[in-house]
Amino acid sequence: MTDPNLYLTMAGASLAGLGMVCTAALAGWRGWLTLKERELIATAEHGHDAPSLPNASARIEIADLKERIRKLEAIASGVDL
Repeated sequence: MTDPNLYLTMAGASLAGLGMVCTAALAGWRGWLTLKERELIATAEHGHDAPSLPNASARIEIADLKERIRKLEAIASGVDL
């Protein structure tokens, strides 16, 4: 049961398994980096630096503020709403 060859075989198998896991993890890491690099290149080529439209809630809030301003201007000029 305490055969030195058994320990040597187990150590070798463990080392080989660890090497396979590290190789797979490294391949995954390189793939992820390649994916991110392609995303950055695609973003740069399509020019996503242009300003985007405001979302719906911001547009509603802006419309509400414009309505309030219109009412205040009407009150200031003495017009009944």
